[in-house]
Amino acid sequence: MAKKPDFTQPPVSITGKMPPRDTDLEEVVLGACMLEKDAYMNVCDILVPESFYEPRNQKIYQAISTLGFNQRPIDMLTVTEQLRQDGALEEVGGAVRITELTSRVYSAANVEFHARIIAQKYLARRLISYASVIETKAFDESNDIDDLLQEAEGQLFDISQTQLKREVTQIDPVINLALEQIQTAANNESGLSGLQTGYTDLDRMTSGWQNSDLIIIAARPAMGKTAFVLSMAKNMAIDYNTPIAIFTLEMANVQLVKRLISNVAELEGEKIKSGQLSPDEWDRLNSRLRGVYSAPLYLDETPGLSITELRTKARRLVREKGVKMIMIDYLQLMNATGLKLGSREQEVSTISRSLKALAKELNIPIIALSQLNRSTETREDKRPVLSDLRESGAIEQDADIVCFIHRPEYYTKSSEDAEGNDIRGLAQLIVAKHRSGGVGDVKLRFVNKFAKFENWNEGYDAVQESLAQAPLKLGSRMNSIQEDFGGREDMSPFNFGGGNDSMPDIMPGPGEQNVPF
Repeated sequence: MAKKPDFTQPPVSITGKMPPRDTDLEEVVLGACMLEKDAYMNVCDILVPESFYEPRNQKIYQAISTLGFNQRPIDMLTVTEQLRQDGALEEVGGAVRITELTSRVYSAANVEFHARIIAQKYLARRLISYASVIETKAFDESNDIDDLLQEAEGQLFDISQTQLKREVTQIDPVINLALEQIQTAANNESGLSGLQTGYTDLDRMTSGWQNSDLIIIAARPAMGKTAFVLSMAKNMAIDYNTPIAIFTLEMANVQLVKRLISNVAELEGEKIKSGQLSPDEWDRLNSRLRGVYSAPLYLDETPGLSITELRTKARRLVREKGVKMIMIDYLQLMNATGLKLGSREQEVSTISRSLKALAKELNIPIIALSQLNRSTETREDKRPVLSDLRESGAIEQDADIVCFIHRPEYYTKSSEDAEGNDIRGLAQLIVAKHRSGGVGDVKLRFVNKFAKFENWNEGYDAVQESLAQAPLKLGSRMNSIQEDFGGREDMSPFNFGGGNDSMPDIMPGPGEQNVPF
């Protein structure tokens, strides 16, 4: 069995440079921990024994950590005795060296600052060692490059996790931030503090999707998970000009855009695929798609997306494109590449925790679709509950909001429920968990032929009547939004549209060739 590489203490590099280190600071920190009562408590969350470059210093800090863990006093005598018990006293230089360490310290006031310098140098050494190992393996042609990439991703992810810790914050600035958000919501005509989804009852319940929230939307197959997030993305990116990114692990970008076209133009999906449209339908398609071009909607179709890849791409999208929300379709298709986990359940748990951490880091809402297990199919009551979340209870624990999509009509095969209520097209968005608000049901209307969700009180019949009276008239605020998008440049390789100025009228009339579907 090959020996596991040591990423903590790299050797001298082939360039002859010594690894980053500061043994003087290491000795000062050790001496301060033995002199100042609270010094260890100030550095224990920053340093681990491996943070010290000098092996003798590692052993001394390990003895200090043992005393601290057991809530015993930390001073020259107790540390010397602990080293003696560990059998390491002579290795570190004996009691004389312990005394010398304490004599070097004049004040422990800056011990935390010194500890952070040591921690940064430790991270630099880990990166150097990691890069050296990967370089060596990359030169070895017997190694599979895909396996090597996975190993590289996993190690980078492990190193980057140590940078996610944040300092404790006194409450005053947080109060000011909360008041600022309340004032912003008060000045907002919609009265929402978060991102508006276009679904009135849902926005009223959640006050919009809130920054740093992880939102899970789960359902059994055929309930319309993808259709729901695509309809919501259309509302937010096209109607409200909110930059949105969709990571689609299940479908290709062009498939997703065809479903979006069906949604926006209100044309049946089969007609979009075949291109068999009437003259009026071609006109409607041309007219309504003009409002979609240059929309701030970014797509990524990377299959088997890993957490490390997502973090890298998400940071870039937020920084360069101003993305305000990320959608992932769907969670169970992601992987924790490179991490050694015992089971798929542990992997999903790691992915779930990482998504929540990413939402907090970027300060944006992240929506992840999730599958439900088959237990709903065996019950008489098909309404989903939290225990139906597939593969991991950690999803329920990590999420700020958990929603289920339930369409009673799908299971009853009837137009009425037991009470005689009309359930044709009824889709219930069940808010089963809401960390900062109430739970309940939101009634939506699902238009199957267009793979579209809309507010229940909008009514599909009213839309049909409007289209019959004016088949060329835009039906969803597209005309007013079109002017907002005109003339903008394509902003990203994720974007599927160009600017309106240079956009040719690519939709042919009946009988013409080169239909782009």
